[in-house]
Amino acid sequence: MSSRTDVEFTVEETTIRGWFYMPDTGSAPHATVVLQHGFSAVKEMHLDDYAEVFAAAGLACLCYDHPGFGASDPVPGTPRLEIDPWQQIRFVSHAITYAQSRDEVDPARIGLWGSSYGAANAYVTAAIDRRVKAIVGQVPLVTGSLSFTQLIRIDQWAATEEMFAADRLARLRGEAPAMVPVVDDNPQASSALPTQDSYEWFTATAEKRAASWRNEVTLRSLEYFRGYEPVDYIPKISPTPLLMVVAPGDRLVDGGLALKAYETAVHPKKLVTVDGGHFDAYTGPGFEVSSGAARDWFVEHLLHRPVG
Repeated sequence: MSSRTDVEFTVEETTIRGWFYMPDTGSAPHATVVLQHGFSAVKEMHLDDYAEVFAAAGLACLCYDHPGFGASDPVPGTPRLEIDPWQQIRFVSHAITYAQSRDEVDPARIGLWGSSYGAANAYVTAAIDRRVKAIVGQVPLVTGSLSFTQLIRIDQWAATEEMFAADRLARLRGEAPAMVPVVDDNPQASSALPTQDSYEWFTATAEKRAASWRNEVTLRSLEYFRGYEPVDYIPKISPTPLLMVVAPGDRLVDGGLALKAYETAVHPKKLVTVDGGHFDAYTGPGFEVSSGAARDWFVEHLLHRPVG
C-alpha cells in the first residue's frame, strides 16, 4: 500500500493544500505525477483513486485543490470559487516546482494528469513547461468558445453577454462578484454545467466523498471559459508524450471535438476511448480503462525510459 500525507505549499501569497503519495515499491527519488481536477471539482472527487493506482505502479503523486477551491486559499485580490484558467495553469507549474523541491521526487521525471477542465490545463502547461515529461488528459475540454455555444442556448447568448457586462461594472464599483450554480436539477435553469449527468455526478459525489465542494462559481468563470482555447496548444505538446482519453459519447464537453483535437497533436501520442459519457471515466469500467491507460503511459515514459 502507498502512504498518503497532507501537504501544503505557499506561492503568490497563496497556500495550496493537497496530498502527497509515496509508493511502497522502488527507491527514492521517485518519478512523480501531479494531478489536478476539472471545473469546480475538488481533490476528493476521485483524484485519490487515480493516485492510488499510479502509486501502486511505483509512481509518487501530488494531488491538490486549485486556488480558491476545496482546501486551498484564493489568490489575494481574487474571490473564492473563480475559475481563471490562466491562474490555474500558473499554479500547475507551481505545483510541479513544489513536487521537484521534495527529496523523494526525481525532478527530471515529472508527469502531469488532468481531467475535463484540468485536462485542458494540463495540455497548455505541457506545451509551455518542458519540465513535464509525460502527460495524460482525459475527457478534455478542448475549445471553450464552441463548448460555450453548445451549453448555452442560442436565445440566451445576448442575455448572457449583458450579465457579463453588468458583473464587470459591479466589480468596478467594489461589489461582490455575481455567482451562478455549477449544476441544477432543472435543465432549463441557469447553471454553468446544464446537463443532467453533471447534476447527478456532482451532487452524488459531493454527498458521498467531497463535503468541501460548493455548488457555485463566479459568473466571470463562464466568461473565462468562453475564451479558453487549449486546442491551440495541443500541437505544441510534442515531443512530450501525450495520452488523450476520450469518451466519444461525451455530451458535456463534446467528445467529437476532442477526437478532432487529437488529430492535431504531433507524435508521440496515443488515443484511448471510454464508453459512456463525461463522468463514466471516474468509476466502474470507465475508471478501469482510464486509470489503467494513464498508469501504463506514465510507467512507460517515466519509469521505463531514460529522460533527457
